Amino acid sequence: MQPIGAARSRLFGSHLVIVIVAASVIISAAMGTRQTFGLFLGPLAVERGLPVGTIALAIALHNLVWGLAQPLAGAAADRYGAPPLVALGAFAYAGGLAIAASTTSPIVLVLGMGLLVGIGMSCTTFGVVLTAVGRTASAEKRSLAMGLASAGGSVGQISLAPIAQLTIDSWGLSASLFGLAILLAFAAPFGLLLAARRTTTTPTLELQTPSLGEILAQALHHRGYRLLTLGFFTCGFQLAFISTYLPGYLSLCHMPVGLSAVALSLIGLFNMVGSWACGWLGGRFRQQYVLGWLYLVRGVAIALFFLMPKSDASVVAFAAVMGLTWLGTVPLTSGWVAKVFGVAHLGTLFGVCFFSHQIGSFLGAWLGGFVFDLTGSYSPVWILTAVAGAVAALLHFPIKDTAPATAMTLPARA
Repeated sequence: MQPIGAARSRLFGSHLVIVIVAASVIISAAMGTRQTFGLFLGPLAVERGLPVGTIALAIALHNLVWGLAQPLAGAAADRYGAPPLVALGAFAYAGGLAIAASTTSPIVLVLGMGLLVGIGMSCTTFGVVLTAVGRTASAEKRSLAMGLASAGGSVGQISLAPIAQLTIDSWGLSASLFGLAILLAFAAPFGLLLAARRTTTTPTLELQTPSLGEILAQALHHRGYRLLTLGFFTCGFQLAFISTYLPGYLSLCHMPVGLSAVALSLIGLFNMVGSWACGWLGGRFRQQYVLGWLYLVRGVAIALFFLMPKSDASVVAFAAVMGLTWLGTVPLTSGWVAKVFGVAHLGTLFGVCFFSHQIGSFLGAWLGGFVFDLTGSYSPVWILTAVAGAVAALLHFPIKDTAPATAMTLPARA
């Protein structure tokens, strides 16, 4: 990888710091809650008598709805700003969790944990919240700022998994889900701090902003954008499968009770380092190359974990490597989009790319349960998950980060 030679960024301004902190709180609540869903798989099956495949469908559906809604949420945020979208998403998310906490109906569970949670995720995570950070930061600070927001968002992933496990053990399934719903409602006001206030220090502002239709046409005809979008599918598939089925897989391997919650927390802890590091690397090296190596390392780690004997040490090591490569893809992918196409329609373009990610998430969350119900094993999906990492790496290395020839804007350079 060759450095792209950007000068060191100056210290962040106070407004950008506030936006990064607010974004971190919102992403922590949303992604940290999502990280706990695998812990509810067993209790929902045992206490409510629901098939694992039905619960897996609900979790998978929220990923698909999230992906379908993300371009719309991103376009709305581009037009109206992030605060109203965050409020809508936080309360939809909370409502979905409250429904899951109180129902014994498979259909209602799918509507709550699938439909409402998916809508909520589209408004409280990367396509709305992280792109607000990208629009606030100047070009030379953008990659690092988004990396810091993603890293801060890992606090919820570290803390909520053991808290959810503790509340399940102490007060039951419903109390744990209601507690997470209340947390999401409290995150809504932080969206007000994401209100746009454009910086005036960067000279590379758009002279003429292309329409949404024009920028979408440019993106869809850009080979690099198409490859980036295809590669993002793998990220969603891997993360959804691991976060949903790692607890059940460790139980099948006769690992100690509680180790799964520790592993999920370690993923969140190391994701803080990984997201910051990926944001920093994205400001110094070409983002598509960093992505290629990230997917390759992740695929090798999954293969080694699956093939090696299971022990406390191997689970901890696997969680650490997964955390380092977990959500670092997001600031790199969104940073590449901003670099090539500018930030005026960043929410929309990242949302379209993220839809591919969520198709992968849907398949990863659903396929694990389907294969397990069919065969009693997760092994075929572990193998597929490892192979997908190598394929994604091969897709990213040929990507070019040159702007479209027909671009009507001067794209911001990250």
